[in-house]
Amino acid sequence: MEYWSILLSIVISVLGIHYLFRNYNFFKRHDVIHIPSVPILGNMTSVIFRRISFVDFTRKIYNFNPDAKYLGFYATTNPMFLLRDPEIIKSILLKNFDAFPNRRGFNNLNEPLFSNNLFSLHGQKWRDVRTLLSPSFTSSKMKMMFTLMSKCAVDFANFLSTSIPREKSDMDMKDVFAKYTNDVIATCAFGIKINSMKDPTNKFYVYGKELVNSFSGIRSIKFLFLRTFPMLGRILNVKLIDSHVSDFFKDIIRTTIATRDAENIIRSDMIQLMMDIRGKEGRRELNIDDMVAQAFVFFFAGFDTSSTAMSFVAYELAANPDVQIKLRQEIDKALEESNSKVTYETINQLQYLDLVINETLRLYPPIIFLERMCDKAYELPPALPGEKPFTMKKGMTFWIPVFAIHHDAKYYDDPEKFRPERFLDNKIYHNSTCYMPFGLGPRMCIANRFAMLEVKVVLFHLLARCELKPCAKTIMPLKFSKKSFIINPEGGFWLNVQRRSDMNLMLESSLINGVTNS
Repeated sequence: MEYWSILLSIVISVLGIHYLFRNYNFFKRHDVIHIPSVPILGNMTSVIFRRISFVDFTRKIYNFNPDAKYLGFYATTNPMFLLRDPEIIKSILLKNFDAFPNRRGFNNLNEPLFSNNLFSLHGQKWRDVRTLLSPSFTSSKMKMMFTLMSKCAVDFANFLSTSIPREKSDMDMKDVFAKYTNDVIATCAFGIKINSMKDPTNKFYVYGKELVNSFSGIRSIKFLFLRTFPMLGRILNVKLIDSHVSDFFKDIIRTTIATRDAENIIRSDMIQLMMDIRGKEGRRELNIDDMVAQAFVFFFAGFDTSSTAMSFVAYELAANPDVQIKLRQEIDKALEESNSKVTYETINQLQYLDLVINETLRLYPPIIFLERMCDKAYELPPALPGEKPFTMKKGMTFWIPVFAIHHDAKYYDDPEKFRPERFLDNKIYHNSTCYMPFGLGPRMCIANRFAMLEVKVVLFHLLARCELKPCAKTIMPLKFSKKSFIINPEGGFWLNVQRRSDMNLMLESSLINGVTNS
């Protein structure tokens, strides 16, 4: 015990000295506009001690100097550049991607499931895996997955509209939607049929929640520690997720692959794509650990971000009943015109549904900021007129504050107002640095089409059967939680969910049986 105490003291002292005499004065030495900070905690003090939400923190540093094209701040011991200028952002994410191809990702969390997946991979390995997985998300594959998603959505909406007693109709929508996303990913990626509304104790759902909780509450401090002192985390073998959770996902993916091999089962999903290239000449195949890591991140990313997006849509529909009525009318009209045959084409032709989702993703982007690392020297223009340019060097890191940009009045009229009609002209926002809910450029979210379809399908079936209203637990106006690095509201997404009083029984019956894959 004494040996470890001495070693720990030495390591902390060395890291502290390194930080104080190098990193802490980084921006001052290079004459870069920066936010004053304190040693070790940097500019994160208010976040660590939960005086401000992480969402509001990013907006605060974004507004530190509204005229600057970029500025510096300290994420604990790490000097970071915050980019504010759209032209610089576009140059880095699109035009000069080769100079900024990587993000830190989760390489320093001391867990192979995080470090070996597409989100965290660097260089040629990232390119190989991205190329391999991209065919999973083409239009033809989305059309195949539509039927699987729809079955999950029908089960979900039917349960809410028929099985919830009126006295229990106030519910946290995040918990409810997480059950749906859990079922969708289980069936679309792993070929496993689950109904989490009826069986909320299934391990996919229980362990999915444990994964998400690793980034909130007291565990968020452990996450911050591993990001700040990765070497110390490895020495002390600090783990962000419990071994029983990581072992579950490793075992189920390995079992799925072994079962398909043994029984010659073929499905149109991500796991099958990774299996199919094995032994093919000229193709770089993934080993079993790589395959596990890719399937794991698909579950991890989709489980929380999609359910969060759905929850924010539900919140805004309850808070804006006129929008909800207009959307229900569009859905009812589509059902009438298609004789309740809900096809892939039906869902994708709903313009107002698109507008509602796009506006929600603007107000509440699932990823608050994008992160990139410099891979080779790149000159930034002066941050302010009369200042000097700055040359970024390999290893330097910067953030692009997506949430703050989405809420900047320079790019959006009345940015805090929920107004879906602003997206009627989609050309304004296509490949735009003022709208990046899924990122931008070659490293944008590979599964964005899957996520959008997943959200559309569940909202369609839910609003065809139910209406959403605020309840006693609904906090309005919404405030962001100070307990998590993930975008969530204080007090949860509590709403009242009622079966529609104008629901036609014959229509409901045809809805249940009318999901097709035409």
